[in-house]
Amino acid sequence: VQLVESGGDLAQTGGSLKLSCVTSGLAFRDATIAWFRQAPGKEREGVACVSARDLSQYYRDSVKGRFFISKDYGAETSWLQMNSLKPEDAAVYYCAALYGSRSELPQASEMHFWGKGTLVTVSS
Repeated sequence: VQLVESGGDLAQTGGSLKLSCVTSGLAFRDATIAWFRQAPGKEREGVACVSARDLSQYYRDSVKGRFFISKDYGAETSWLQMNSLKPEDAAVYYCAALYGSRSELPQASEMHFWGKGTLVTVSS
């Protein structure tokens, strides 16, 4: 299984970025896809997830209304649309997957597969 993120870049405060996570070898329909982020000196935190099967979406409070997660079965890809970026959004963003459904943001320890991350920088 491989997960490959892309789309990280330098953005201005208030700007937007769209991250992509292309998967291969994953039973995509059976997988909950989640995005995590980790800033220097901080723990990895869940940002958003889209559950397997019912496609329910869950977000951490600080990104609600600004970030939007989606996935496409045919492309076996997930996206994270990030709008109204803030300096505190700067981090390495990781795509991760686990088999099964979730009714809330999963913990990092629950994830079965990880990408290598993509860097998001936000200038103030």
